[in-house]
Amino acid sequence: MFFDYAKIFVKGGDGGNGMVSFRREKYVPQGGPSGGDGGRGGDVVLVAEEGLRTLVDFRFKKHFKAEFGKHGGSKNKHGADGENVEVKVPIGTVVKDLETDEIIGDLTVHGQKLVAAKGGRGGRGNARFASSANRAPEMADNGEAGEEFQLVLELKLLADVGLIGFPNVGKSSIIAKVSAARPKIADYHFTTIDPNLGVVRLADEESFVLVDIPGLIEGASQGMGLGHRFLRHVERTRLLLHVLDVSGSEDRDPLEDFGAIQKEIELYNPRLKERPQIIAANKTDLTGAEERLERLREALGDRYEIFPVSAVTGEGLPELMRRAGSLLKEIPDLPAAFDTEQVKLTRFKPEAPFTLEKENGVWILAGPEIQRWTVRTNFANTAAVARFLRVLQKIGVEQALRDQGAKNGDTVAVGAFEFEFLDE
Repeated sequence: MFFDYAKIFVKGGDGGNGMVSFRREKYVPQGGPSGGDGGRGGDVVLVAEEGLRTLVDFRFKKHFKAEFGKHGGSKNKHGADGENVEVKVPIGTVVKDLETDEIIGDLTVHGQKLVAAKGGRGGRGNARFASSANRAPEMADNGEAGEEFQLVLELKLLADVGLIGFPNVGKSSIIAKVSAARPKIADYHFTTIDPNLGVVRLADEESFVLVDIPGLIEGASQGMGLGHRFLRHVERTRLLLHVLDVSGSEDRDPLEDFGAIQKEIELYNPRLKERPQIIAANKTDLTGAEERLERLREALGDRYEIFPVSAVTGEGLPELMRRAGSLLKEIPDLPAAFDTEQVKLTRFKPEAPFTLEKENGVWILAGPEIQRWTVRTNFANTAAVARFLRVLQKIGVEQALRDQGAKNGDTVAVGAFEFEFLDE
């Protein structure tokens, strides 16, 4: 089974805590602070690997967590950084944020890396807080929490030429004839439900990759018949080879089929309309093919190159493959970019440092800035708590409480930490 879609959870390691420690050495009276810093948490890193072809591994392992940073030690010993976790993904993997559907990465080159979740910074030991005014600080920082995200991985196969067309027009037979690929072939619709890759060799050092994209149907651009899953692979190909059945074996009109597939491709991604395209008029070995082939040439011959072929006998396929190879030399490589409207843009938006609401008689203090300080503060350490309260006063919490009518003795909650408001 071919897997080209997966959901995973990634979390960077938390930073290690800083330590409160003082030198206690013989012949060193009044030793100063010597608490070391905590180590940084490890990152979760996605790495493009050319040896992988599907996302099947993510069926069995969906959670990836990097190592925590170690805590700081005495004698100014810093904690070790947490080890990174590298997650290998196939080349052609697009990474999206599950919550926002924003693209955060596109891995198209072997060895390319993307930091999916950063580890948290280590906390500072008390040696960092020493100053001329405070020679013996008794506080240290906790480490910051690592980032965590729910991600979507989508695999878009990287190939030079993409075979497109309705079901049962002979795409699988063509790729089996011109390459070593051995897709399932039968005389019914949707025999192929997964993309097949094959290498077409034209000469000793000349070849290209051909992908048999499962049969598209009308409504594919809206997801009909797993349309989005099929169409995403078209985006990675430099040249489209449209296979049409000119035999009329299923009472189909090749001109109507051509128009229907072109419409679905354009609806899915308008830029694909500009992709170079040639036509393979297949099943010319069957009775009645000549008449339909002539109509096809009259309608489309001035815009597209049309090659009459037979996937059964192999007639016309060498010429078709040689032409595809020569066109690829003229077509530039696709940029490793994605639609600009999907790119994750980070814009600076001024935000309030905190929010303050009263619930059931308790003042609830929250906000990104408050959260950062809450994580870093060791509430079991008196000096650290005193610093935390000074920070709240500095960013305006005390005045905001006063302005909203807080009274002496009112309870203020910051996460699990609570204190009384004293209006002095």
